Amino acid sequence: MSRNKNSKRPTLSGDAPGGRLGYFLGRAILNLRQNVMVNVLTIGTISLALLIVSLFLLVFVNLESTAEEWSGKIQVTAYFDQELPPQELNQLMNRIKAIEGTSRVSYVDKNEAMKRFRSRLKGQETLLDGVPADVLPASVEIALKRSSRQEGAIEHYVAQLKKVPGINEVQYGEEWVRRFNAFMNFLRFLGALLGAFLVLAVLFIVSNTIRLTIYARKDELEVMELVGATRFFIKAPFLVEGMIQGAAGSICTLIILVAAYFGFLHGVPNFVPISGTFTGFSFLPPAHIAGIFIGGIVLGLLGSLTSLRRFSDNQS
Repeated sequence: MSRNKNSKRPTLSGDAPGGRLGYFLGRAILNLRQNVMVNVLTIGTISLALLIVSLFLLVFVNLESTAEEWSGKIQVTAYFDQELPPQELNQLMNRIKAIEGTSRVSYVDKNEAMKRFRSRLKGQETLLDGVPADVLPASVEIALKRSSRQEGAIEHYVAQLKKVPGINEVQYGEEWVRRFNAFMNFLRFLGALLGAFLVLAVLFIVSNTIRLTIYARKDELEVMELVGATRFFIKAPFLVEGMIQGAAGSICTLIILVAAYFGFLHGVPNFVPISGTFTGFSFLPPAHIAGIFIGGIVLGLLGSLTSLRRFSDNQS
């Protein structure tokens, strides 16, 4: 069995400061140095897998932010059977305000409705000459609280609103809300499916890399076991090695992700005439960044555990 003669082995007593932790870390670093190319490929694989997930997450986070902004513009419009006298109108407005989920209510009388309709025609107002001002119904425009903007919540709110006497029809862009929510649910499902596939791929790569290192030191590990080394003492350096691989892959991912993000922001104005569309495109929040880093470490650790379990099964 060939060994790197220039590689100095860390020992538990003297060479590794910090006792056992120092020994485990030193042993893991030595393993990485002895299998540089294999470990570089492993780190690259982890980085690529995390990068794909991170890019998907970056797009999804911004889509959710845009969806939240758009949902704030969703309003429910309720039309009356007839224009009500002031006292009845106040009672009706109070009943609407009392419905859970109502944020703001504004009344639009028939004259205001006709004025708005004329402004939308933009130069073709003459088409409405002779049309009486009261041809359009009076209505109330209702802004919803954040908790009531989802598809199911809106439908529940509209059902409550239709029970109010005097309301003839309710509109809220039902089809648009349904399609957009279906699209976001599809993205969530796709992200979960893609993430699960990449996690399995990374576990397979890390597991096989650690297994190569284990089999290269099989005789040495057996001797350590014979002289009384515990299973944890033997396995710990490989667990640390997997965690280092995962951490390195995470750092590479974040560096590439930051570069891609700023490159995208600077490159868009050269290709897209309306670059203002992307001014709200933001980077991942700190919690997601920490999640990517920790996720890489956990993947490396799980890969090592899988490999060590296989090795233990083969030994027994």
